[in-house]
Amino acid sequence: MICPFCGATQHEDKPQFCASCGKSLANLPAAATPAGLLAPGQEEVYFEGRPAAIGSVGALLLTILTVGLAGLYFWVCTLGTRYRITSQRVVVETGIFGKRMDQIDLYRVVDFAMERSFGQRIMGTGTLVLEAMDKTTPELRIEGIRADVTALYERLRAAAEVEKQRRGVRLMDVERP
Repeated sequence: MICPFCGATQHEDKPQFCASCGKSLANLPAAATPAGLLAPGQEEVYFEGRPAAIGSVGALLLTILTVGLAGLYFWVCTLGTRYRITSQRVVVETGIFGKRMDQIDLYRVVDFAMERSFGQRIMGTGTLVLEAMDKTTPELRIEGIRADVTALYERLRAAAEVEKQRRGVRLMDVERP
């Protein structure tokens, strides 16, 4: 087993604590099991691609009614967006001529949400919503994902917990009077 915090190789099968850094290895999330661990600094790509051009039944019906013109419009709109979701960060690149790249590290994500309308469920797409402690992008919507959105949602949640533990980040809820 490799420690997700310092990268040291553990000589026991299921150690309680890392022999090198001393951090607890007992209650790691499912994503941190030995088969899912990478060397420190390496990222595992969970999803890479563009949003679906026709992501819902409404868009499909509109495409049919306009004899494909709406589909062409939707396709051109998706050409300017590219997602890369890894075990450490989410990168969204937008723009066709001028490019903008926005990145959120998973340790900064505070809350995850998954949206799948009836039309999206029929078309096999979905939307992930990430709320982060980021000044430029406090909320990031990853729309039209053509993958198993539920599995991606669960993997991201587990990876965010591993990243927070690895970096020693702790979130605190503070109530204001």
